[in-house]
Amino acid sequence: MSVKTVAVCNFADLKDGQMKEVSFENEGKVVVYRLGDAVHATSAFCTHYGAPLAKGVLTADGRVVCPWHGACFNICTGDIEDAPAPSALYSFKTHIADGKIFVTADVTRTVKANMSRPPKLLSTGAVPAGKGVVIVGGGAGAFHTVESLREHGYSGNITVLSKEMHAPIDRTKLSKALITNSAKIEWRSASDLKIRYGTTLRLGVTVISVDTTTKQVIFEGGKESASYDKLILASGGTPRRLPIEGADLANVYTFRGIEDAKKVDADAQEGKRMVVIGSSFISMELVVAVSKRKLASIDVIGMEEFPFEAVLGKEVGKGLKKYHESQGVRFHMKTKVDKIVASESNPSQASGVVVNGQTIPADFVVMGVGVAPATEFLKQSGFTLEKDGGIKVDEYLRVPGHADVYAIGDIAWYPQVGTGESRRIEHWNVASNQGRAVGMTISGNPQPFVKIPIFWSAQGQQLRYCGTGAGYEDVIITGDPDEMKFIAYYVKDNRVVAVASMQNDPVVSKASELLRLGIMPSPDEIREGKNLLDVDISCAESKVRIENA
Repeated sequence: MSVKTVAVCNFADLKDGQMKEVSFENEGKVVVYRLGDAVHATSAFCTHYGAPLAKGVLTADGRVVCPWHGACFNICTGDIEDAPAPSALYSFKTHIADGKIFVTADVTRTVKANMSRPPKLLSTGAVPAGKGVVIVGGGAGAFHTVESLREHGYSGNITVLSKEMHAPIDRTKLSKALITNSAKIEWRSASDLKIRYGTTLRLGVTVISVDTTTKQVIFEGGKESASYDKLILASGGTPRRLPIEGADLANVYTFRGIEDAKKVDADAQEGKRMVVIGSSFISMELVVAVSKRKLASIDVIGMEEFPFEAVLGKEVGKGLKKYHESQGVRFHMKTKVDKIVASESNPSQASGVVVNGQTIPADFVVMGVGVAPATEFLKQSGFTLEKDGGIKVDEYLRVPGHADVYAIGDIAWYPQVGTGESRRIEHWNVASNQGRAVGMTISGNPQPFVKIPIFWSAQGQQLRYCGTGAGYEDVIITGDPDEMKFIAYYVKDNRVVAVASMQNDPVVSKASELLRLGIMPSPDEIREGKNLLDVDISCAESKVRIENA
């Protein structure tokens, strides 16, 4: 360990509510923050994908938000506040002398290659008493639940029952980059989860039912069971297949996991013809992922006039469509698929997709038409499911009528902040933050779920989005979607309820905090030119103003 104390900047150069990235020794960097007269310091890069935190958003209640994907940290401790951060930051001691800010740090902890602080686990589950927590599902929600349970002192057993054959992964990299090796994108290895987190990870497991009377989860065709004190349902979604002729042909794929990525990766080779059914996020991310592979053709079929229209609106969808067309993608919009036709030479393989009586040639087809909640195993277990197969929970993500049972992620209908309206949101980051909240609740610190949804997508430029814009009534746009540089404000009931942007960081990170604090400017203010980045939420005076709002 090489601990040094270094004068990093003048105190007068750092105003209340400001943060600044500064050099530390030769190659190191730290971020210093000033809130009132207090100065704090942390490592300089987000532990998710390495974004420079000084380009993010600082809040007066001691949070720094990543400019890219909404990960959030406590500037006093470095601890994780919000996913998708998988690890905490280092925090460093500061003092002020002779008008300068001094930071004391281990030099090795200030370099980007060592940006993640090992988790401070208050418990590693060494006490085997009791049945413990059972988590059904092995995705992002499960991973962040385990992290949160151990971070916040839960000492009982943890068992994860996963249908997948690997530890929890960064699933977003499947559609965005077609990663096919799970080991490259695992958040923690199975051995790490076992040794450091005291967690038993059962892979390739199919859960068939839950007995809430005896508190048992039944799996492996009824041959095995796991007893629980607390049960967390985090089973995710099952990709939908259109009920059309040819949907089950061998080279017609859905897209959810590693095996799906392997199939698409193997087929998406130079000279091949790809047809994508569906024009929303998973479909269009795959289009981007294969766009440089010199395919003979990429055809996208969508029911709306423009891709992404239901979520982002016509104008943004039109701009994104224009970009993809410039990359050679052909769209067949405002249409539906009649059938998928089999090859005459190999009847098990699709050779084309029929729309409006015309056949689009295909060497392989991807159906990106949404997911259904993976809750089949709950139907015969006495649970009341919503029409879409989801399950309703309260603000603590508890399943009403079933003691000690929680549901998170794609399956959970949960009350929205501000309105109380129940909604199910299929965002990877929502599942992660819900896992963190449930972990805190079970550990003894009840945590209502009040996080603002955030997601992102690679579409030539990085698209950012925060809020809940379903059912929006108007869209206010600044900038030009045709140039892939804009901010879109989604309005409902005369309130801005969601914000999307391209090439305007950190606007969406700032918007997420304004929504969290309940001080988002009104639609009229936005129309009159109000800039979200000009709204002060960082200095000590703003904290008082926000608390009194």
